[in-house]
Amino acid sequence: MDVTRPMISIKSIFSGPKAPPSRDLARERREWKLESDRWQHQRHVDRGYRIKWGYVAIAYLVEFMVIGASLWGAWLFAGVYSDGDWHAFYFMLLAPLVYAAVELCRVPLGILARTQRSHFVRGLAVLGIIFAAGVTTKSVSQLGEMMFHPRLMEAARTKTALKDAQADRATIGDRIKAADERVAQYTAELDQIEKRSSDNAQQLAGLPAQRCERVFGTNSKGRKYQNLKCVADPRVAALSAGVTKASADRAALIKSLEEARKARATLDPGAADRRVADAEQAYRNAVNRSQLHSFTAMVYGVDPIDVTESQVHAFLRIFVFLPAVCAAFASTILALCAVSTRRTFMDEDDLGAAVNPEAAPFMLDAIADALRSNPEPILPRAANATGAVIPMNRPAQGQQSLPGQTLPGQQTLPAAGAGA
Repeated sequence: MDVTRPMISIKSIFSGPKAPPSRDLARERREWKLESDRWQHQRHVDRGYRIKWGYVAIAYLVEFMVIGASLWGAWLFAGVYSDGDWHAFYFMLLAPLVYAAVELCRVPLGILARTQRSHFVRGLAVLGIIFAAGVTTKSVSQLGEMMFHPRLMEAARTKTALKDAQADRATIGDRIKAADERVAQYTAELDQIEKRSSDNAQQLAGLPAQRCERVFGTNSKGRKYQNLKCVADPRVAALSAGVTKASADRAALIKSLEEARKARATLDPGAADRRVADAEQAYRNAVNRSQLHSFTAMVYGVDPIDVTESQVHAFLRIFVFLPAVCAAFASTILALCAVSTRRTFMDEDDLGAAVNPEAAPFMLDAIADALRSNPEPILPRAANATGAVIPMNRPAQGQQSLPGQTLPGQQTLPAAGAGA
């Protein structure tokens, strides 16, 4: 038992029986459609062309997609390169708006190039299509370059790092030699300062102690006094100054020597080779992620890491401008093909010939006379049930024969199937 039947019956009870379709309404709709088709066809005949608006809609859809992508790309481009200056940001968006307005004219120009009767106007429309296609080529090529720009910048950055690593490895020997000479120089100077400081200290230690004696005298008030006067060796001051200067020079030289030794420790040929290998691997990874480098290497038959900048940019012109030109003319070509001229209408007479109703009887009489005079070629032959051939003229009683075909004592009928 179907459990859905009670639900269907209840639903049919509440919804009620459906009314049968009205034949008059259907007939009126059919007549209205036929009348509309005849009116449209007559309008196309009067104009001399017919436009397939479905193709035109597709062309406009492509056009709006190109315009939207161009404006969005210009917005992103202005945001990246305006450096936060909103005046520059909006200045950079003015030209793309004008370009978008020009691009919108290509589809109407394509329709005008097919529908205008004046060759001069058609030439102007074709010239406008070329100008608008140039603007579209510029916009689409900019989008293509923006698509490849991040990968190209990454490849350029890694290539610069590779060149720096290679240059560092090429000069590592000279820099190691210079660092060793600097360390040796600082070491020799430190030894000289140490020796000079030691000599000064020994000389200072070998000098006799200062002499001290009491001095007696009377001052201006007549009072007597006595003081202890010490006299030092004049060489002590010079030697003490030499020792102090040597200590200061030794401290500065020790600091320079430590820095030189640290700099020398960083100069490792093995580390330079490893940096070059890492830079080469990073550059190869960046090139492998760049579709443009891969296609360029495939065209020139070289390794992607060995392609030059000139080869990449030469292929970039093809890879960017050729699709841009194709995109510029695609919707225009579709709009041109959406127009059908009068020569393409197969259901009308281009020569304008018509048959006068008054001449119909004379034409029918001429055809009947031709049939009476020579009926043999137009009467088909048919086989009977037994396979025997049925004669062209069969005798029949009570029927009139065709003119010119009367046999003695009998009448004839047309061959079987002649009236079918």
